[in-house]
Amino acid sequence: MKCFIGLGNPGTKYDNTRHNVGFMAIDELSDKFNIELDESKFKCHFGVGLVNGEKVILVKPQTFMNLSGEGARPLIDYFNIDLDDVFVLYDDMDLGIGKLRLRQKGSAGGHNGIRSLNQYFKTEKYKRVRIGIGRPDGPMPIVKWVLSKFTDEDKPVLEKVISVTGDACEMAIDHEFTDVMNRYNGDVNA
Repeated sequence: MKCFIGLGNPGTKYDNTRHNVGFMAIDELSDKFNIELDESKFKCHFGVGLVNGEKVILVKPQTFMNLSGEGARPLIDYFNIDLDDVFVLYDDMDLGIGKLRLRQKGSAGGHNGIRSLNQYFKTEKYKRVRIGIGRPDGPMPIVKWVLSKFTDEDKPVLEKVISVTGDACEMAIDHEFTDVMNRYNGDVNA
């Protein structure tokens, strides 16, 4: 079973904010794979389906970002999913909008959602799909930036990177992750 976890904050207040790009990517996968997130357990919304003959679970933790591991870990344990089959989709300020970076492991890099997962998973070795949200121009506080909505100018690039993220995740279901990384790391506009 492959597990795709999108990070974000619950509630309509946070819809379409930069910090919720992981939720947007899960919505893309939900549409692409025809898997409804119609179940709830362990403070997560999730859905299970078959993609290319493989059982797939899509997950949106409903804790706030800083507590993402609190719901994700019990759900992974409940379904007996190996951490090698877990893919975490989330925002990255160190990447510009339109950039995608896939990694097999890594530190939290200042991302509180990843810090929480690392704590609950007791490892940094799980696959990551980092989606660029860029940094603010000027002295805007980081919290205000990540909770801000995408501009009209950003939206076409965002839609493209979310679509490409869906393609990368689909490939990851039945290909080696290094092959997926080689194909999809970089700027989706290049």
